Amino acid sequence: MSTPFASAAPYYARYRPPYPREFHTLLADRFALDGSQTVLDLGAGPGTLGLPLAPLADHVYAVDPEPAMLAEGARLAEERGITNISWLRGDDTRVTRLCLPRIDLCVIGRAFRRMDPGRVLADLDEVLAPRGGVAVAESLYRPGDPRPGWLTVVEEVRERFLGPGQPGRSDRDDWDDLVDRLAKSPLSRVETHQWDQPVRHTVDEVIGLQLSFSSSGPDRLGDRMAAFETELRRALLDHDPRGTYARTLRIGAAVATRPRR
Repeated sequence: MSTPFASAAPYYARYRPPYPREFHTLLADRFALDGSQTVLDLGAGPGTLGLPLAPLADHVYAVDPEPAMLAEGARLAEERGITNISWLRGDDTRVTRLCLPRIDLCVIGRAFRRMDPGRVLADLDEVLAPRGGVAVAESLYRPGDPRPGWLTVVEEVRERFLGPGQPGRSDRDDWDDLVDRLAKSPLSRVETHQWDQPVRHTVDEVIGLQLSFSSSGPDRLGDRMAAFETELRRALLDHDPRGTYARTLRIGAAVATRPRR
């Protein structure tokens, strides 16, 4: 059965911002990625984390429960000439049943929020190589952070069509809880990093980003989708006719490995 992300998959693949280059550089250094390692991208979506790591690995296993996401990832890999990724349907409940080889690095994005952290970290402890580890990355929001006015415009239009609620938000307390869960797992040696990532969107990119969320994807909007796009475009251009919308994403990364013995 398809997940709520099925109709959002093409927009997710096209409009979600990539993770910063510094994150992939960190992983390459921290895990000495030299083309001989095996990487697991768990909750991979269309491979937002896994695709940039493929040139640094021997093989990447991208695992996601949504076939449409896997199809988008396979399409992107083909476009980029990447051939060392296997796209596997599965989720965090099946890590030990996927018959994977030993994993040197597992990367998880915002999908970690939808997983059972205790179970998935215990399962990953079973499949990770002795010097392997997990890297979790997501966007962070802190109360009081300056927010550009155009985001308020987007929120107002979303509320008129969908009701209150914001997609993909993680505040500082949530992040601290995530780090604490890692520290209490078998992978209890945790280091954290943060980067500020400037991003500029066109009107089309802002609209496409909203359609990439399960909470505001085509299935959720249904026959209101065209009206939503029209109203959001008008509201954004009324706010700033230049049609370019900037913000700074704060990206947090937690790298967890087994304690040194």
